[in-house]
Amino acid sequence: MNPYLAIDHIQLAMPPNGEDRAREFYVAILGMTEIEKPEELRRNGGCWFASGDVQIHLGVEHDFAPARKAHPALACADYDGLLAHLRSLGIVVTEQDLPDRKRAFIADLFGNRIELVG
Repeated sequence: MNPYLAIDHIQLAMPPNGEDRAREFYVAILGMTEIEKPEELRRNGGCWFASGDVQIHLGVEHDFAPARKAHPALACADYDGLLAHLRSLGIVVTEQDLPDRKRAFIADLFGNRIELVG
């Protein structure tokens, strides 16, 4: 039996007062939509983003250090188009294909690692 159906969301950390930079990256660059946090969690800061069923939550960490190894891997509808878009915006894209799939790594504006899979 498989007890889990899907990942509900991924949480990454960001420094205090980083919400505008998070929006700049996840909405303006990656094309996600900001979704409203529950009222009882808003006082903690941070922001949440979605694209279809994929959710990334950014939470405030006072002693922030970016996740440089641990990362979400996002399956992309238009992998090549997204990589071209990111490069056109000056985002560093590091391609590291595997024998059976295309993949690349980027970092958000806080330095958190994100894998893109084609």
